[in-house]
Amino acid sequence: MNYEMSSAAQTEARSASVEDDVRVHWQGVAGRRSFLKGLGLAGAAVLPGSALFASEAMAKSSSSITKGDVAILRLLAAAELIEADLWQQYDELGGVNGGNPAYMAALTNIDSDMPTYIHLNNEDEQSHAAFLNAYLESKGAEPVNLDAFRTLPSSKANGARQIGRLTSLTSLDVDTSWYTRYRSSTNADFGAKFPQAFEIHNQPAIPINDTDTPPNTTAPLPPTTPAERRIQAIACTAAFHFGYIEQGGSSLYATLAEKVTNLEVLRIVTSIGGAEAMHFSTWQDDAGNAANAPIAPVTDPLTGLTIPNLDAHPDEQLFQANLIFPHPCEFISSKLPHCAVVRPTLDRNGGAQAAIKSFTADRLFEGQSSRFFTTVMKLAEQADAAQRRVS
Repeated sequence: MNYEMSSAAQTEARSASVEDDVRVHWQGVAGRRSFLKGLGLAGAAVLPGSALFASEAMAKSSSSITKGDVAILRLLAAAELIEADLWQQYDELGGVNGGNPAYMAALTNIDSDMPTYIHLNNEDEQSHAAFLNAYLESKGAEPVNLDAFRTLPSSKANGARQIGRLTSLTSLDVDTSWYTRYRSSTNADFGAKFPQAFEIHNQPAIPINDTDTPPNTTAPLPPTTPAERRIQAIACTAAFHFGYIEQGGSSLYATLAEKVTNLEVLRIVTSIGGAEAMHFSTWQDDAGNAANAPIAPVTDPLTGLTIPNLDAHPDEQLFQANLIFPHPCEFISSKLPHCAVVRPTLDRNGGAQAAIKSFTADRLFEGQSSRFFTTVMKLAEQADAAQRRVS
């Protein structure tokens, strides 16, 4: 594989292509919303008995918590329900109590503790979703319920429960630029662009069916047979997807915290956001393991995806696998010293709408209904519109 860094033109062309695809999709959603508005239905709830668009829910909320705070908590509850859904799928197949030995073995090749970490990450996301909805109810606000959108199919591989899902993990376009961004001294909030660690397109992060799981569940290193290479490439894709998901959560919570008014809500947002950052630091380490010897390089024989050995890349600063701590970068002002921080944290890059659009570009919602996109985007718009009130 060619390990030369993509040129700025190549990187910007790929970014523009993804942005164009997402823009077309959301223009369609916006057009549908305009049509509904003309019929007087734009603010209608899309779930029976639930005011998902929150105007009534906000009005009922306690005087100690603002409408903006409610909007932020509702968006975060929706995001955590989405995360809980995808982590549940990973846990069923690859967690410490998972039901797919071949997938678990390939994950263990990356890190012997990986199945345990997957299970614990799933438990954390489930707790975040449950807590945020319960807190909203305690303040007289409507919780978020996405059950009507659990329509996507499960993996057919051994270990997966056959239930409806919110998310799909079987054909992902994973943005791996988070890997180089956190090793860079530049910041997306200052307009910086970052190369992909490597390209991941139309690639499963979980086994799709039992043909993806080799009969030899020990998954020897390095993988040699086509079946062994296939399941190892799937597991390595998962490792980079874990990092992608959790870095997004870290930025989302940090960005929305700036808009919170109530001190108790601020405590909630910063405390859960801190947990998301802890998740990210773990998965950034395992992503480095997944793209390193003796696993990498490895090529998926079905999709052609090659997981490179990133330690062989000539640009050590941006690609070296063990540089897992955030590199000091531009922050607040270019006149100030560089600082190691969560980034990005501006609305346009790390806010609620940016997060939903990024998940869409990831193909995490492949197969979802237009009603789903309208619902989550409305929640995101309300969260981004929240403003901190100073008495």
